[in-house]
Amino acid sequence: MWDFKIVDRLEKLGQDIKREQLKYHHERVMVSKEFTFDAAHHLHCYEGKCKNLHGHTYKVIFGISGYVDDKGILIDFGDIKQIWKEQIEIYLDHRYLNEMLPPMNTTAENMVVWIYEKMSEALNQDENRFDGARVEFVRLFETPTSYAEARREWMQDE
Repeated sequence: MWDFKIVDRLEKLGQDIKREQLKYHHERVMVSKEFTFDAAHHLHCYEGKCKNLHGHTYKVIFGISGYVDDKGILIDFGDIKQIWKEQIEIYLDHRYLNEMLPPMNTTAENMVVWIYEKMSEALNQDENRFDGARVEFVRLFETPTSYAEARREWMQDE
């Protein structure tokens, strides 16, 4: 079907491609990154199993949009990971959520908005670094088949 081939010659910047060619377009694009964390919580004013202390392995998916820089990059995936690790995950991973989050019932619906707000704040802290980048959505999976979602268009004043 396809023949395996090792490149004949590695492309070199300034020789085979010019720096001004690195940015291919001027369109808004979206990148996505996902993370997992383990945490415990319980729900108030709820009659069901979740009123008892229990835990989940949560999955969070971020969709971040914006315009690419002169290198063709919107935001480095490593930068998203750094924001997650330093500004969000520290409140969530292996924590008792009722104690770590602001006063709220720790439902997926409440938590996804808090996570959305934290990522948005982080992107806006250094506008020059992430110029035009914005959170389009956050999905918070509480189980492999159940998630809550916050979207940019819902989060703006209605």
